[in-house]
Amino acid sequence: MVYFVGAGCGAADLITVRGMNLIKQADVVIYAGSLVNPQLLEYAKSDCEIYNSAVLTLDEVMDITLKASKEGKNVVRLHTGEPSIYGAVQEQMHILDENKIAYESCPGVSACFGAAASLNLEYTLPEISQSLIITRMAGRTSVPPKESIESFAAHGASMAIYLSAGMLEELQNRLIDGGYSGNTPAAIVYKATWPEEEKYICTVDTLASTGEKHGIKNLAVVLVGNVISKSGYALSKLYDPDFETAFRKKND
Repeated sequence: MVYFVGAGCGAADLITVRGMNLIKQADVVIYAGSLVNPQLLEYAKSDCEIYNSAVLTLDEVMDITLKASKEGKNVVRLHTGEPSIYGAVQEQMHILDENKIAYESCPGVSACFGAAASLNLEYTLPEISQSLIITRMAGRTSVPPKESIESFAAHGASMAIYLSAGMLEELQNRLIDGGYSGNTPAAIVYKATWPEEEKYICTVDTLASTGEKHGIKNLAVVLVGNVISKSGYALSKLYDPDFETAFRKKND
């Protein structure tokens, strides 16, 4: 069996209990060495075969995976964050399907949620934003035209922008062109939940200068939206004494 396991966004203790147990039971672990916290490998058995996928091609990763699976070994493919977001897992799953090898997925904590925790931030404040847009700028991987930064910015919703810290000047310009005002609150969180984490609150029109001042060029998630100010929101109806639920009657 092959298990695609989300390692979480940084701190070793943010992996799920299920993910930790899968590593403990693995005969082979293939981990994203450029991003996964190496402390997680300490959960592996002493005789576990460990491979760093940062130096491997897709074909090499799958050769290891297929060989181990056909030998009846449990394989953990340890991806950074949450594998379903920018995890490049589907292409691996297709090859497993073609070879009739069973696999399962184990979720992890993505960087935008690690960043929110570091900032004690709620993305969905009533009457401010009830949506979170997770996206990225086009780089070596293209972005469909209908998913441009400008088109998403037009909604004014909370945004978490991945893989774009090296293009902050272009990002801030496109956010403003799309509809965010320059003084919209923003944040840059570098290596969220790692010991070396850095976090900076700024505005959309100071994203580039903030990144330049602190030398942020990669490994950061950019957050945008009025929720970052933590003000002007309405209280949740869930706990309103005049709001009745299946578990609580409203006050008369």
